[in-house]
Amino acid sequence: MSDRGAFTPPQHLPAWSALTAHARRLADRPLSTLFANDPDRASRFTRIFENPTELDQTALIVDFSKQQFDDEILADLIGLARDARLSEGIHGLFHGEAVNFTEKRAASHMSMRGGCPPPPGSETDTRAMRTFAFDLREGLLTGSTGKTIHHLINLGIGGSDLGPRLAVEALADPRGNIVGGIELARVDFVANVDPREFDTVLAHADAASTLFVISSKSFNTPETLANAEAARQWLRAQLGEDIDIGEHFAAVSNALEAAVAFGVRPDRVFPLPDWVGGRYSVWSSIGLPLLVAIGGMFDDFLVGGRIIDDHFRLTPFEQNLPVWLGLIGLWNSSFLGIQSVAALPYAHGLRSFPGWLQQLEMESNGKHVLRDGSRTEADTAPIIWGAAGTIGQHAFHQLLYQGTRKVALDFIVPVGEDGDLRQRILVDNALAQAAALMAGRDLDAARATLTRRNLPAAEIEQLAPHLVCEGNQPSTTIMLPRLDPFHLGALLALYEHKVFVQAWIWGINPFDQYGVEHGKEIARALASGKVGEQDDSTAQLARLAEEFRQRMR
Repeated sequence: MSDRGAFTPPQHLPAWSALTAHARRLADRPLSTLFANDPDRASRFTRIFENPTELDQTALIVDFSKQQFDDEILADLIGLARDARLSEGIHGLFHGEAVNFTEKRAASHMSMRGGCPPPPGSETDTRAMRTFAFDLREGLLTGSTGKTIHHLINLGIGGSDLGPRLAVEALADPRGNIVGGIELARVDFVANVDPREFDTVLAHADAASTLFVISSKSFNTPETLANAEAARQWLRAQLGEDIDIGEHFAAVSNALEAAVAFGVRPDRVFPLPDWVGGRYSVWSSIGLPLLVAIGGMFDDFLVGGRIIDDHFRLTPFEQNLPVWLGLIGLWNSSFLGIQSVAALPYAHGLRSFPGWLQQLEMESNGKHVLRDGSRTEADTAPIIWGAAGTIGQHAFHQLLYQGTRKVALDFIVPVGEDGDLRQRILVDNALAQAAALMAGRDLDAARATLTRRNLPAAEIEQLAPHLVCEGNQPSTTIMLPRLDPFHLGALLALYEHKVFVQAWIWGINPFDQYGVEHGKEIARALASGKVGEQDDSTAQLARLAEEFRQRMR
């Protein structure tokens, strides 16, 4: 995988020039004309994925028909995947090859959900973590005062926070955690080093019944360790200086000695394999908060991810969901020049999905250095943003309708159970937004709308241009039957593999994040007082911040 001589930059692949010509051909063609010229477009460009664990049960429906492509483009996109030897990449990913070529190791996070074997000699045993989680969940753990632990607070950041936070918000029972008369553990998250988040969570916490999980593979993440120290001080202030803080801490980390030195009991330090990257780690011991929140349903979550692994590994490109998702995204970014993607989950439980996707896509593929060390000539990862529907409709959809920028859209739509009018309204809104943003409204339609309001002719002519919506915003709609552990697992794995498809074709490494370290180095320098080594602006701001602190003492 790291053989520089075997790599060809994507612009030199045969299909790339054909796709460049297609982009010019389709640049100004309205999406609505693609439907008008192809009566079967919706059915041909919608992929229905059946759940292999339950016969005749649909797991996912993915509608690509509102994206700006046609059969010729699809054929050449698949040709690009073949030119780039994507099949070799997929084989390497699932067979423990060093697809993380800068760090010279495998990326075998799929093994945590059974999607592939772990690297040889690195089998993991999650029994201790599972026993701990179920004991905590069922009220069998006590704190230093003998009071039952029923509140877990996860201290992590990045992949140690975003994945488990999203999953707990999506899957934990919002009606409460009482089962069979037993009060199950409440799960909260603190990621920001800003004390406000920490204080907000502790406002409803009882120290005697609270346990903190320090989630840091290296046990040296500055933000997480700062919050861990604040947690230790809070416990001692609430329970006394002589308490055994080991009863109130666990850790997910590979740095056993550092965790034990902090005060975590050795049997409560759960390792995270090196070949599991942070943003791919919710399936591993980083998922401890989710395991506590949903118990045995955690296995359904893993199964959902595993069936997508099998589909991605075994299915021809022409029917392969992650391949299609990756190719269409690459088409938008590298050929149509679309610089941003709005992630629009129409489910309150998925409100953190845009944040999770931001890290997955932008930290993985937000890079310019290719496998051979050269600089890419193509645009790589787009900017990911978004919010839960219908909240976003009343915040930023105006720009999507009448702004000057083209934005690609991913609608995530769990249909949910029948019988709740609000749920029906939510789904209807998602479908309506995708339709309206594609079709738009021209000047004649705007005039007709105003005419139906019985407005004077002069006012109609004055207002009509303000009602025009250009449309042509491309979108993909991913529909789930319901938001449950199985379907959430499938959804997250679908996007993980989408990212790999794009990274492999672009020729970048989606499993490292060296760029993130640059800002951290400057932060460490400022913390150590090396203000004079910085640029004049940063040095001045650091001095002014210190003046503020001095005045407020």
